[in-house]
Amino acid sequence: MLLELLSDLVKINDILLIVKNNGAISEVRSPLSIKQKEKWITIGDNDGPAHLHVNSELIKSAEFIEEQKPERTSFSVRFFDENDERIIAVFFTKMYDDSKQLIPERKKIYDQVKQKFTSKIKF
Repeated sequence: MLLELLSDLVKINDILLIVKNNGAISEVRSPLSIKQKEKWITIGDNDGPAHLHVNSELIKSAEFIEEQKPERTSFSVRFFDENDERIIAVFFTKMYDDSKQLIPERKKIYDQVKQKFTSKIKF
């Protein structure tokens, strides 16, 4: 189910995958290719300028999160390890128009993926 969820997400335009730790942040924009070989899921073209290798055995859960900000709501799917530490965050970008109004078509895409997988997922 992890590969299926990630596959659905990386096919959507204007998705931002973020991997961060104390020393660095990596951001990769969709759409991206995806494939799995044994425990490793490769997101993006392995020979391209940016890609991710994700150890599928370490991701234990995912959660769809709608986070209220002062001027808008942030929409994401976050993937966690067994200690509930975030491994990857997938943010839906370009959700608002120039007048800061939520774009219904973008919200619908988010809602459809959320409905397909439920808001909290255990792998």
